[in-house]
Amino acid sequence: MGLLLLSSGPSLAQSSNFGSFELTSGSQSVSVTGSTGGTTSLPAITSDVDRDRNKCLGFGDPKPDHVMTLKQGFSQLTLKVESGQDTTLIIVGPGGVTRCGDDTGNKKDASITDSDWAAGTYQIWVGSMEPGMRSNYRLSVQGK
Repeated sequence: MGLLLLSSGPSLAQSSNFGSFELTSGSQSVSVTGSTGGTTSLPAITSDVDRDRNKCLGFGDPKPDHVMTLKQGFSQLTLKVESGQDTTLIIVGPGGVTRCGDDTGNKKDASITDSDWAAGTYQIWVGSMEPGMRSNYRLSVQGK
């Protein structure tokens, strides 16, 4: 099981709605919780498309929901939302590299599986397809 570190100190660059966590070589998986519910268009504050030209979607809060720090690079990470609702996922990392995810298979919850995650800080937004739609979620992060 992974190590979960939550920060509570105020920091403008690290500020998030539901806390921060780290992944290190000794912690390959983390699970955190939060809720959707904002009315801001997430693509308007992040990007319309990600590095692979996937469309970025959803509504949320202007402030990221989570801040993830990778203490080392990961060859692959999977981030998966579990809420039972129609969610979206946007991640902005070092150098402004953006990754976006929507439906997973036949489920409406969002996920992202991607390679080449550099060490550094990542802002994560879990959005909803409708503005103001409130939904509790669990975000799981699994690394390799």
